[in-house]
Amino acid sequence: MNVSITDWSDRFLKAEKTGMGISAPTSEIPDLDVEDAYQIQLETIRRKTQAGLLVSGKKIGLTSKAMQEVLGVNEPDYGHLLDAMEIENNGCISSLRLIQPKVEAEVAFILKKGLHGPNITVDDVIEATDYVVASIEVVDSRVKDWEIKLSDTVADNASSGLYILGNRKIHLSEIDLPSIQMRLYKNGEFMNQGTGEAVLGNPATCVAWLANELHRFKGSLKAGEVILSGALSAALEAKPGDCFSADFGEKLGRVSVNFE
Repeated sequence: MNVSITDWSDRFLKAEKTGMGISAPTSEIPDLDVEDAYQIQLETIRRKTQAGLLVSGKKIGLTSKAMQEVLGVNEPDYGHLLDAMEIENNGCISSLRLIQPKVEAEVAFILKKGLHGPNITVDDVIEATDYVVASIEVVDSRVKDWEIKLSDTVADNASSGLYILGNRKIHLSEIDLPSIQMRLYKNGEFMNQGTGEAVLGNPATCVAWLANELHRFKGSLKAGEVILSGALSAALEAKPGDCFSADFGEKLGRVSVNFE
């Protein structure tokens, strides 16, 4: 299989810059495997960090059985977060920054210690976590009309866009992750809900998976990184003028974002 890593990285970067979606890599390379797709992602991140951006963390996608079934896979994927992707809580996002955004709510882990696979457990994640916060991830696809397979989203940095962190920092000794209840609102109207149990049974399980998966690519999770552990409910399409709010209950509180 002949895959031009640099060519596909060029295409994704151009799509992001121009706001014009591209055809999926698998439309040209039907047998594109996940390993090569991650190499495309890593090349794009390398170029962005060379340009001065900093890796602020990682995001985990495809943690729910429903989304895995949509793409015909049986495991999650991951992407990189960069410092320029963070939006302040209740901040505004210009429609010019994204192509076809969708909003998801999830639990974010902030690490105080690094996690190096391959044998990371949930207990290791708990020990390495400084605190958790409510978060919103704004996913976006540089592939036209979200016509993606697993290798396409992996190559496109796991369809990462932007992220927003809540203000309440909660230690894991103060909260039971699987029983977290989240309610997602759009323009003040309740849309859907989910629990911590929706993502591999426990958000910490997702973080452990990520640390072990990164080992395959000689990577690891580092102290200070933000880890978005996976959407607790279905993503909602976002348009200019929309306001989204995720209510995680008394402890984690609310996190919100506006589109203009």
